[in-house]
Amino acid sequence: MAASPSTARAINDRFALRLLQDEGPLTATQLKSLTGLSRPTVADLVERLQGSGLVHVVGESGAERRGPNAKLYGLVADRAHLAALDVRTRSVSVTVADLLGTTLAEASVPVGAESGTGPAVEKAVSLLERTVKEAGADRLHSVAVGAPGLIDPASGELRDSSGLPAWHRRLVGVLQERLPARVLVENETNLAAVAELREGAAHGREDFVLLWLGQGVGAAVVLDGRLRRGASGGAGEIGFLPVPGTSGLPSATGCDGGFHELACAAAVAGLATAHGLDPADALASGHGPFLDVLARRLAVGAAAVVSVLDPGCLVLAGETGHQGGAGLAARVEAELATLSPLATEVRATTLGDTAVLRGALLRARDAAQDELFP
Repeated sequence: MAASPSTARAINDRFALRLLQDEGPLTATQLKSLTGLSRPTVADLVERLQGSGLVHVVGESGAERRGPNAKLYGLVADRAHLAALDVRTRSVSVTVADLLGTTLAEASVPVGAESGTGPAVEKAVSLLERTVKEAGADRLHSVAVGAPGLIDPASGELRDSSGLPAWHRRLVGVLQERLPARVLVENETNLAAVAELREGAAHGREDFVLLWLGQGVGAAVVLDGRLRRGASGGAGEIGFLPVPGTSGLPSATGCDGGFHELACAAAVAGLATAHGLDPADALASGHGPFLDVLARRLAVGAAAVVSVLDPGCLVLAGETGHQGGAGLAARVEAELATLSPLATEVRATTLGDTAVLRGALLRARDAAQDELFP
């Protein structure tokens, strides 16, 4: 069944807006070429989008100087302002950006366990308010929060967790109460995977698993280009994975005895100390015996993931993946090849410590554009 004229216009408008987002400013001739639409249809489209306040003239093309097609059209970047928060156990980082995703201001602040729930929340909210003011934004349209822990797939809320500070969960509620903005929350590992998929180490891949190796251990699963959260939001909780070489078995209330025991930051630091290395420098030291043992540990958990999902690619992220870099990734790939018959490339994160914030910003931008674009 053919689309109605209004539906066809909406489809064409959204397609053009996505092109302007991805390609940057374009002339009407370039829009005609990229969309395959007729010149009159493109002219009407541009007029509509200008009237809606989403598109404006940003200059002229270098190659064309005559006629209306020489005008360059671009998205109105300040039509909406966005914020991204990376909420860690002991800190909060904030980025404020425009509709194009261009960073306007950013800041971070430590949040100690001694602060208490109320003061910790106020510290985080105040940081966001100061950063928004510094960015020159009147109000925020969408805010995305990346935090450790499980996100309820039905409510979208951060679940209670005995291993995380209480202020994490309270922060999301306060933001929803005090901001005239849409507030979204997502697991930090999932956001890192979104960023690596669209802009980082997994760009161009349809299937991969991101292993988050930091204070906590987790994974994000991307299949057919889509993030997979699982029935309860817990897909990728590999810290609880029973593996050999641990002190016992994990339980429903704790991941001691699981893969977490081999791969968390504390375990990596202990392994470094056992090899006579300073934990702060061990991953970048090039110390072969230490890196070999660590790679074998990581490959044990990776082999279980690969045997179930066969993603073809693993991305090592979190502080261990970032600091270990390509050298550690190569060692894990070699170890994994001895444990699994499934060919799997192992890559190091290319976004490093910025992955969660970048993923949160992409999430906020998508939400804003879904609402604003026709």
